[in-house]
Amino acid sequence: MKLYADTTGRRTRQLLSDVLVLLWVATWAYAGRRVHDTVEQLRGPADSITSAGRSVNGSLSGAGEQAAQLPLVGDQLKSWLDSAAGSGTTLAQAGTSMSSTVDQLALALGWAVALVPSLLVVGAWLFVRGRFVRNAVISQRYLDASEDLDLFALRAMTTQPVRALAAVSDDPAGAWRRRDRDVIRRLALLELRDEGLRPPPGA
Repeated sequence: MKLYADTTGRRTRQLLSDVLVLLWVATWAYAGRRVHDTVEQLRGPADSITSAGRSVNGSLSGAGEQAAQLPLVGDQLKSWLDSAAGSGTTLAQAGTSMSSTVDQLALALGWAVALVPSLLVVGAWLFVRGRFVRNAVISQRYLDASEDLDLFALRAMTTQPVRALAAVSDDPAGAWRRRDRDVIRRLALLELRDEGLRPPPGA
């Protein structure tokens, strides 16, 4: 598998793109973390509600235990205080539920901010790099099998701009049909350059 081009210019661009993609992903990962931490700060009021609810529940429950010792009205007063303590439990549960919601929201927003931009760029990078690897492997197979550059010259005539072909020959197709080795070589080098491959030795 050929991950990088043989030619210096294209290999440099590929390495630079790798670094830029890594920086892009790291930047959005940091941004996602910051969003997560910012949203998590909303837990403060929810935690306060939970703490207040538990405090109310504990205080009223303790007061109920003390009231039970009073003669005549102790049991009735304890029952009332225990009922009021239940409202503290409800308040604590509401605070806990709010905290859980904030946690889930912070996690979802953090991942969304980090992943969406990263996946878009990484997906495009993988597509471009995968296409290069596929083409390079196929092209290298032909180069390794033979030093005949006819195939790459033919591909050059179908893929290269007319201006580039004209710089090689006034009649590249005719020269290819006449088996003009110099023109074939120069056409093939155009295509190999775009593929990021070096020609075989002696070509």
